[in-house]
Amino acid sequence: MRRFSSYGPVNTRLHYYAPREKLINHAITQLIGESPDEGGHYFTTWGSRQTGKTWILQQVLFRLRKDERFDVVKINIETMKMEEDTGEILTYIEDRIAEELNKEITGTDTTKKFEQLFSKKNLYKPLILIIDEFDALCEDAISAIVGAFRNIYIARQEQEDKKTEEKKYLLHSVALIGVRSVLGIENAKGSPFNVQRSMNIPNLTFEEVETMFRWHERDSEQKIDQEVIDRLYYETKGQPGLTCWFGELLTEGWDGFRVSSDMPMDMELFEEAYGAASQILPNNNILNIISKAKQEPARQIILDMFRTDTKLQFKYDNPDHNFLYMNGVIEREKIEAGKYHLKFPCPFVQKRLFNYFADQITGYVGKLYEPFEDLDDAINETEINIRNIMKRYHRYLLNNKHWLLKNAPRRTDLKIYEAVFHFNFYMYLSSFMMDFNGHVYPEFPTGNGKIDLLIKYKGKTYGVELKSYKNRSAYNTALNQAAKYGYQLGLNEISLIFFVESIDDESRKKYEVDFEDKETGVRVEPIFVETAE
Repeated sequence: MRRFSSYGPVNTRLHYYAPREKLINHAITQLIGESPDEGGHYFTTWGSRQTGKTWILQQVLFRLRKDERFDVVKINIETMKMEEDTGEILTYIEDRIAEELNKEITGTDTTKKFEQLFSKKNLYKPLILIIDEFDALCEDAISAIVGAFRNIYIARQEQEDKKTEEKKYLLHSVALIGVRSVLGIENAKGSPFNVQRSMNIPNLTFEEVETMFRWHERDSEQKIDQEVIDRLYYETKGQPGLTCWFGELLTEGWDGFRVSSDMPMDMELFEEAYGAASQILPNNNILNIISKAKQEPARQIILDMFRTDTKLQFKYDNPDHNFLYMNGVIEREKIEAGKYHLKFPCPFVQKRLFNYFADQITGYVGKLYEPFEDLDDAINETEINIRNIMKRYHRYLLNNKHWLLKNAPRRTDLKIYEAVFHFNFYMYLSSFMMDFNGHVYPEFPTGNGKIDLLIKYKGKTYGVELKSYKNRSAYNTALNQAAKYGYQLGLNEISLIFFVESIDDESRKKYEVDFEDKETGVRVEPIFVETAE
């Protein structure tokens, strides 16, 4: 029986997979060309890690090898990623081609000799070349190789009146697989590979995700609730690596927790797996995303994105945006014609980033309350009072700012990022509730920085929405939005926390008034927290 696999290329005989026929056929068309006698295209296949780039080109390879008109060679260059000697890298590519074609080729250690590798004297038939992990190479090697490919391409175009077998070079087409779409972008001279086409590998569609899980259901007879598939797609947005990772957890288990075919894949099982995935289980894709997000100046962008009331414009030409986008840390969202904004790629990634930055920036939270303090007004054996918890948090913040915010990251205007207070409050509230066997879960319904906290205590759910106060108009909008969110959660009331630099007693009295939404019947409790240093 097949299984889900989240590491390495999928084996179609052993693993569940999405056929992705349109992408495979598109890549084949690019490599063969609209008119095979005139040559195929030189293109890059790109996408963030674990999106299925290698697998798709692997399927392309299998099918093209059945076409006797071409020699087809695929090379994985990852083993050379630490090599700084361009000559050594060129020789490595030469050796792999010679091995695949079963012929002797020697002396390819310069760019000029590398070009000759693809001449008629070294090749019997038109060659389709696929190079995986190409952008792992050093910059000099990338520039040298793609520069050679460009020269070959131009030379072939200048001989377009000749048949393939009469042309000087027999390099029919090239596919370079990597994270970046524009190779050599960091080169001061620009990309020498400007003849390239580009093929991005998108996430799986909902239909593709559902098909894989229903396939497992038929094979194993493990019953799968539709709600699980819906929630899984919502959390991952079909990111292939994450989708299959959750497939592994939900069908096999983790850390001693075993899942058998007679255990239904219901929401109870999903919440168990999701909690483990969010808090305790390592994942290479997530670890890579975090490693990229924490680097400066990318880190500043991520902190800015956690503002709840502002969307940041996406610019592909911005090298920091490009870096984060190519590594799967951010996505782009079309708001209107010609305008795109930054967003997190999916709620699960956003949650993992939020947890990481909250822990790194906040760290030790200190004393939450006095040892003999009477907390009955805030929490008792049956319920919690969020307003009174917030009074204690406000006092905690005022008493501890001198050390709590000492090393907090700041914007260019030297003001502390709004997100820092959201991180800090989350850590405070989590620590507070943990003392009483309660739990706090961050939720991100939009992917654009909006932060909600769900509190579970004594069988009850409490909703808390976090905002940065902007103006009266935004305040009124936030009240209505919070009510609708509370309604979606099935709650009769929800707390709306506004972080503001300062607020006087009169304004607090005016604005901290419960709001009841007539449409939903949900009561919204607005609460203000001062952040001024």
